[in-house]
Amino acid sequence: MNRRIRTAVFPLAAALALSLSACSEAEKKAVDAVDKAIDETYEVTYEVTGKNVDEIQFASGKGSATNPKLEKVTKPELPWKKTVTLRGIMPPTVVPISTDPIAGDVACKVIHKGKVLKESTGDKVVTGCIAISPIGG
Repeated sequence: MNRRIRTAVFPLAAALALSLSACSEAEKKAVDAVDKAIDETYEVTYEVTGKNVDEIQFASGKGSATNPKLEKVTKPELPWKKTVTLRGIMPPTVVPISTDPIAGDVACKVIHKGKVLKESTGDKVVTGCIAISPIGG
């Protein structure tokens, strides 16, 4: 039984290795760029202004790009500002939340190297800014 498994696995592994070596140079460069981007870090600054904000949730760099772990600040003093370091393709995210249905004038920004990546203003209970990572894009 073991001999049959090894006999079947060896040709499969050889075929996989051969197909990987047949990748074009452009495909190899693309894979290398993704690998580098995943390990690269970047800083963003979150800003929240307005009134009656009860909580601010934001991506702080913990978790993964597909499942960032949000931190929160309760009863923040406004205007609020926080600089964080994120990694790779993790989306910079800041979400101010108000329990006042007529909160009014709540705004958020995501800033990278002096450039506003995302900005949102509104009179909603929840206003959020989710930007695309500046890495690799």
